[in-house]
Amino acid sequence: MKIRHFLAFTALALAGCRQLPQQSPEVPPVNKFDDAVLQRIYTLQDKRQTAELLPYLNNAKPQYRREAAIAFASVQDTLAIPPLLGLLTDSAKVVREAAAYALGQVGDAKAEHGIIQRLQQEQQPAVQAALLEALGKVATQAGVSFLAAYEAPNPVALAGQAWGLYRAGLRQQYNDKAVERVISLLSPENPYEARLAAAHFLTRVAQLDLTPYRQAILSAATTDKAPEVRIAATQALSKVKALDKARFLSGIVQRDPDYRVRLSAIRAMAGLDFKEIRPAILAALQDKNINTAIATAEFLQAHPEGINADTLLQVLPQLQDARVRGNLIWVILHNSQPQNQLYLNKRYKQQYQYARDPYDKAALLKGLAGNYDNYPFIAAEMFSATQPVISTSAMDALLTMRQQPDFPKGLEDEFAEIFRKGIGSGDVALVGMSAAAIRDPKLNLRGHYRNVTFLTQAQQKLQLPRDMETNIELQKAINFLSGKGEGETPENPFTHPIDWAQVQAIPADQQVVIHTEKGDIVLQLFVEDAPGSVANFVALTRQDFFDSLYFHRVVPNFVAQGGDKRGDGWGSSDYSIRSEFAPLKYKEGYVGMASAGKDTESNQWFITHSPTPHLDGRYTIFAKVVEGMDVVHQLEVGDRIIDVVLR
Repeated sequence: MKIRHFLAFTALALAGCRQLPQQSPEVPPVNKFDDAVLQRIYTLQDKRQTAELLPYLNNAKPQYRREAAIAFASVQDTLAIPPLLGLLTDSAKVVREAAAYALGQVGDAKAEHGIIQRLQQEQQPAVQAALLEALGKVATQAGVSFLAAYEAPNPVALAGQAWGLYRAGLRQQYNDKAVERVISLLSPENPYEARLAAAHFLTRVAQLDLTPYRQAILSAATTDKAPEVRIAATQALSKVKALDKARFLSGIVQRDPDYRVRLSAIRAMAGLDFKEIRPAILAALQDKNINTAIATAEFLQAHPEGINADTLLQVLPQLQDARVRGNLIWVILHNSQPQNQLYLNKRYKQQYQYARDPYDKAALLKGLAGNYDNYPFIAAEMFSATQPVISTSAMDALLTMRQQPDFPKGLEDEFAEIFRKGIGSGDVALVGMSAAAIRDPKLNLRGHYRNVTFLTQAQQKLQLPRDMETNIELQKAINFLSGKGEGETPENPFTHPIDWAQVQAIPADQQVVIHTEKGDIVLQLFVEDAPGSVANFVALTRQDFFDSLYFHRVVPNFVAQGGDKRGDGWGSSDYSIRSEFAPLKYKEGYVGMASAGKDTESNQWFITHSPTPHLDGRYTIFAKVVEGMDVVHQLEVGDRIIDVVLR
């Protein structure tokens, strides 16, 4: 009986269940932008609409106050300073931290007093660090003195203090006490971030004489456990005067296990007698990492004094990389006796004619610029080339010639005419580079051009915003010839709003794979920090835009850059997107949008080889490398991107 009742009850229950409506499980959003208010805040940021953004700083929800504060890090309107200062006392730690970052990005000294006041009350380490770094971005000498004397209550704040001193130093705001404080921060017992910021201060701040601090810097350069600290400390040794400088820098070149430190030691050798550094230089030219060899060849071209051409002629056959060879050929031609130059010119022109790879030809053209007799050949190749990288490199070679201190006065008229012809060529790179040459006060070209008509005519033919970089250079040249100095820089119009449908389909953990000839590089996209930039990158990826392009620019221990259809760095799209600045730092393997200034980004991007804090807050960070950093460190100019695919 009990069993029958139980079965009957079960049957009724199941029947009842069949009558219940089916409920679909709730699908979680793929990123934070399912929130319409966040979309609104980022849209206002994208449009640079201060008045509409300001009310969100007082929103009841901490998340919206935080996001609105970060929006002003990109908008950078001084009208936001008073309410941002008010947010430094907000009840939410994340809001205070965001407000501090935004005030630093606005970069106005009006915020200095309020930041210092808040620092004397703030208890949260992360907010203390954000305030200290922001102070460095707005500091007068009063702020610098505060930073130098500040007693950090915890390791996080100590790192913030170091970054604050660094940011102030970048603006040439420092004093003796600040330098002494920075030197103390190099000590190995301090946190990594503090040591890194201190080392970059010493490297980046101009006109420092670091001779009194030789031992502390040398110790950091040779013993710090972090290669990133050794890189910057080694570069800072260039500002140390010492009789044994060649010896200890040569030791770093030949012993440090990290190629980035080795090439930093090469760069720090500027001003030393070539005979003293010759063994280290020859070893570096054949370094196992190609970037060290390239950096060494570039160093020799930048500092050719006292280099025997025969020494380089002996080592040249052992070097296969075109960029290394091109730089050495420049030095060989520059330093050869006149009776040898005719033969050498002929030899290297033949190598140029036989070369098939356009990037190899470009490197050889730059090498030929080592002898002034080659300028007609280079100019002819520039105006007849069908591949942009060759014509652009030829112009670069001619500019290198024109900038030499021994440039023959008798060639000034010919070069002025080449630049005029470059302006009239209609090629976006030749126009932009010629305009930059014309406005260079060191070249003293103003007297060669009676009016600016040829410049304004070239400007009218540009397609904006695609040719904005060239437009900026032309306007600067017009201002220069008209006696107006730099004048105002043209601003890009707002033409490409964020595609929110695209953004909402991109998972917060979305990855992409860049297949290259040297291996795969996997990126993690930061859609929640830079939605417009990520949506643009994803859209271009889905269009196969990057497939079969090249890494057209590789600066050793700085960046590898790609995404240019022209392949010479002057290729842009028919639109531009807005800069998006979030509280992120350029560490090794971070990916940023290339630009010609704020709000001029489109399709070019770069990957950093090591920390590059001078780019922070100036170039949008939209991704980082999570796999394949070893590949990035081996990339060279001309390495092909097979394709880019979403994972």
